[in-house]
Amino acid sequence: MKKTGLVLEGGGMRGIYTAGVLDVFLEEGLRFDGLIGVSAGAVHGSTFLAGQHGRSIRYFAKYCRDPRFMSVLSLVATGNAVGRRFCYHDIPDRLDPFDFDAFGRSPTEFYVAVTNLETGEAEYIKLKNLRENVEVVRASASMPYVSRVVRVNGKKYLDGGVGDSVPLGASEKLGFSKNVVVLTHERDFPIGPLSIPALNWRYRKYPRFLEALNSMPERYKKQLEAVEEAVRRGTAFCIRPGKKPLVRDLERDPERLRALYRLGREDATAALPELRRFLGAF
Repeated sequence: MKKTGLVLEGGGMRGIYTAGVLDVFLEEGLRFDGLIGVSAGAVHGSTFLAGQHGRSIRYFAKYCRDPRFMSVLSLVATGNAVGRRFCYHDIPDRLDPFDFDAFGRSPTEFYVAVTNLETGEAEYIKLKNLRENVEVVRASASMPYVSRVVRVNGKKYLDGGVGDSVPLGASEKLGFSKNVVVLTHERDFPIGPLSIPALNWRYRKYPRFLEALNSMPERYKKQLEAVEEAVRRGTAFCIRPGKKPLVRDLERDPERLRALYRLGREDATAALPELRRFLGAF
């Protein structure tokens, strides 16, 4: 039996574009057999599986100016630009509760991409109980240089995007033969060097992770080429920003976030007729 997959790229605050796309999918009742998320893609993908329409843009817009959410102040005070307790405990547990039970009931297989510091390779961890495994999602979304290393089951992890920014190949290997890929970067987005030589001393014990950081731009280009080839073959469908998102890495303007969320909704809505044909052509 053929299975459908949903592949969600990361991108930090750009991920709110994905939230807009996913809210349209919820409205249209679109479901997938598997979902693999990277960084912000894992964050918003989990909310999609919990069926919590509008939750992502609601709390991002509400708390983006709160220094506990994502800020230089948080980085200096805790070593994490994204506040660990505030984002992964206070918000989902109290301030804007995440529906852990609904997530657990979802029949969709949920995989989170993380990068192993020792090997420099991506790993894809399957989650069912998110309350007990939220550190896996945090690891996937912990960007290099501005995050502390996250330990899960004795292993050291950081940003899943370092090992695999667009895990279409991983989704196919997991058995999902038709995939919808949501990207957060517009076409012709210039990918420059992501390694910061002056700060690489932080990872001197992890040479393979540094190699992965240095090779990210070239690997990302090849991953996008693989997506385009899969689209030509008819085994993938891609949704990406139709224009350049006007958000910064530490975006604090809720209106800019709402504009990017709306763009995701607009692009997804425009793609619906073709997307339904793609998903129905099994």
